[in-house]
Amino acid sequence: MQDTYVIIMAGGVGTRFWPFSRTDFPKQFHDVLGTGRSLLQQTVDRFEGVCPIENIYIVTSQEYKELIKQQIPELTDDQILLEPHRRNTAPCIAYACYKIAARNPNANVVVAPADHIILKEEVFRDTIRVALGATRNEDILVTLGIQPTRPDTGYGYIQYIPDKLTVKKVKSFTEKPHLELALQFLDSGDFVWNAGIFVWNINAFKKALTSFQPDIAEIFQGGNEHYYLDSEDAFVQRAYQHCGSISIDNGIMEKAENVHVVLASFGWSDLGTWKSMYEVSEKDANLNVTDGNLILHNTTNSIIKTPKDKLVVVNGLDGFIVAEFDGVLLICKKDDEQKVKEFVAEAKELDPKYV
Repeated sequence: MQDTYVIIMAGGVGTRFWPFSRTDFPKQFHDVLGTGRSLLQQTVDRFEGVCPIENIYIVTSQEYKELIKQQIPELTDDQILLEPHRRNTAPCIAYACYKIAARNPNANVVVAPADHIILKEEVFRDTIRVALGATRNEDILVTLGIQPTRPDTGYGYIQYIPDKLTVKKVKSFTEKPHLELALQFLDSGDFVWNAGIFVWNINAFKKALTSFQPDIAEIFQGGNEHYYLDSEDAFVQRAYQHCGSISIDNGIMEKAENVHVVLASFGWSDLGTWKSMYEVSEKDANLNVTDGNLILHNTTNSIIKTPKDKLVVVNGLDGFIVAEFDGVLLICKKDDEQKVKEFVAEAKELDPKYV
């Protein structure tokens, strides 16, 4: 367990979850499901027993440092990696992996986003341990694949070679297919959702990064004389000026030959949208998901999340999102939630304080 490390990515803004998720207080810092713990705190809690707290590293944007220190006070400053610019997931994972490698070249690493919901946490831990067992002695890149429950067009899909092995070879990745293709994927039976959770040993990651993203590898290899020292911050400021923006999926996983998948079913949602929150939340007798001081009449299939200090009366809605946070109220059909990004862009033009 001492060689096991966890990298949590917590720098995103979560635009599709607006107005709840805002630039200065994104969704990973909210208690979305009313459990008393934020999504980030739940993510850290989830790895208890998988690795010690001193082996958990959080990569985030500079503006969220204090939020993280408030929510996860057990972390040292060395465990909070601050990105000066958002450059997607490949640079942020590279930064964390090279920093960990400078301290422990035998590290076996789990990479996870901070804003996922996982309902069956013990099953999740068992699945992670299976993946860690595979990567401990073999230079492979492992991702977790979620058994699909519907032809969702908002997720990436992984096709694997069907066999009796627990850790299966990946054939291909497909980003967010159209509905007909998603239906075909479900029918075929050898496709799973890409959870965006990765496991590998440091050596395997460095080899893959050097092969497919040599510029990024060279940049963060250059930090070896700065990691854990006062000069680290200045190095990172320089490094990110030279980093392109690319995801780990596009940058490595879709290119490498040694990619494997562990099939999983642990009540997962990436909580990317209001609809995904609706699907994993408890519903009342009228199939509403509610949080607030509410009076509801003739309202069904809706998600209503409003401040507790305001009485909200809703009548006659079916299949709507009603969400208010910090001076912004959104009322939108649940099926039109893809328009939220457009609403955010328009709100930003009115006044940046709204986003």
